[in-house]
This record gives sequence, C-alpha cells and structure tokens, in this order.
Amino acid sequence: MKIMSTNIAKPTTIIWDGKEVTTGIFKKPKNQPILLEKHAVRNDEVSDRKHHGGEFKACYLFSENHYGYWKNLYPNLDWEYGMFGENLTVSGLNEKDIHIGDIYKVGAALVQITQPREPCFKFGVKFGNQKILKQFINHGFPGTYVRVLEAGFVKTGDCLELVEKAKNSLTVWQFFNLLYSKEKNKEHINLILDNNALPKRKRDKLKRFLK
Repeated sequence: MKIMSTNIAKPTTIIWDGKEVTTGIFKKPKNQPILLEKHAVRNDEVSDRKHHGGEFKACYLFSENHYGYWKNLYPNLDWEYGMFGENLTVSGLNEKDIHIGDIYKVGAALVQITQPREPCFKFGVKFGNQKILKQFINHGFPGTYVRVLEAGFVKTGDCLELVEKAKNSLTVWQFFNLLYSKEKNKEHINLILDNNALPKRKRDKLKRFLK
C-alpha cells in the first residue's frame, strides 16, 4: 500500500436543514508532508469533534482503487484526491485484507487500524446527493480510520508496512457489514468484544445484540 496523496481541509460552511454547518470534509491535496498527531492531523479542520477526530479517528484513509467506481457514478463532479474526506489516499488499500487492530508503519508514524467510515449528511452534501449514503454503505468499501500510536510526518510515496497483525479480528469490510446488517453475525460480534482498537461504546452497542 502506497500513499498517493496527503489531504487536509480548511473549515467550510454549508447549509443543512436551513442552518449553517461547518465541516472539514472538503479536503484538498497538499504537496507537502502532513503530521499525524495523537488525536488529529495537524492543521486539518475537525468541526464535529463528537463524531470526528479523537483517539479512534485521528486520521482517515481511503483507497485510490475505489475512485474509478465512484467517478463512473458521479462523472460531473470536480474530481481530485481527498474527495471522500480522507487525509491519506492510499493505493492498494483493500478493506477485505486489513483487520481491526492491525499496526502499520507509515512514514515516521505508527498507526493502528480502528474503524470504517460511517457516512453522514455532510458526505451527501459534498456529492450533491443524499442517496450516496446508501450507495456508499451498499458498496461496502468505506476506507478506515486509524489510531496514531506514534506521531510522525507522512508524505506522498510513503508505504504502509505491516508491523503487527491483529489476532482473531474482523476485517474492516466484515466490521462495516456487521454495523449495517439487520441480522447481526454473533460470531463476528464476539470477535470484537475485547478488541481495544475499537471504542468501548461501539463494542458495547454491538454487545446488546447478543442478548
């Protein structure tokens, strides 16, 4: 896996439900390294800190390999890296191959795979169509957030090198499907209950389906 673009955002105001809302989803490519810190990417806008940023969403990765699929669906948009609100556009990232809890070295940073992107209305505003939320969920390749274990600079051309493989974990693809499936796979839920790469509140929410 290789970094194709580093992307950060300035605060952008949008109108939603008749109100002004600030968002950091409008990421733009930067021709310079970005600093991955413990709870965010330095100089990147994180407007809604209840749902973005923090230990388990410090940095968002999306696969360059999926760009073609979405360009075909939305050919009239102004396409560039960062389109999905990702900090790092990564070639070769496959959600079916990476597991919750995997640890990677990328540039000078050490990161751990945490959880997939769950799209919200701001994503729909960015694409000019709220139907994309369901399309994104159905497609099943949401990219992944990471926890930053060791802060460091990351630049275009850096590769993600696996340092430690998570044991008895789900892939990002499996976990994303678990989140949105009506019939929850109880075996999959049991596999993530003790995985501290996921927020406890998210594990506790899924644990309720075991009753």
